[in-house]
Amino acid sequence: MSDATFRPYLLTSVLVLATCAILLWMGRVPWCACGYVDLWGTVGTSEGSQQLFDWYTPSHLLHGFIFYAALWLVARRLPVGWRLVIATLVECAWEIAENTNAVIERYREVTISLDYYGDSVLNSFSDIVAMLVGFWLARMLPVWVSFAIVIGFELLTMAIIRDGLALNVIMLLWPLEAIRDWQAAM
Repeated sequence: MSDATFRPYLLTSVLVLATCAILLWMGRVPWCACGYVDLWGTVGTSEGSQQLFDWYTPSHLLHGFIFYAALWLVARRLPVGWRLVIATLVECAWEIAENTNAVIERYREVTISLDYYGDSVLNSFSDIVAMLVGFWLARMLPVWVSFAIVIGFELLTMAIIRDGLALNVIMLLWPLEAIRDWQAAM
């Protein structure tokens, strides 16, 4: 791999590490304040977004599929490494924004996520890695398989936790009482 080809992957790594540093600087806990690291956080508890993975990890995987598709549509002449940099920049920006007091309070106001206190740095790191995996899968898999994965994960998370990427975006931007009531009926 030449230096020019290697640069975007190096920059991607720097973006991920810088995001973790920024989150620590913002006061986010490195890992669960409960005192232990677990593979999976339980939704509806204060440690739900504090562990390595949680039920929102699939949403971040789907970010990778969506970013790959969007960048393929608007920037297909740009080498894939630089498209990955753009996708990572967007994902990292979201992880930082998602962990600001304003967004945390917004989630607590308009969703059923009353126990949401933001992500641990470990969970944010895992979310970014999930996006990277989704981006890579979208690049490698046939379009119909990518589409099936997106629909499948959305249906799975809706069935299990009554949430998912689409519902999360709707409730954050345009909260609907009918969705909130349905989510609360767990």
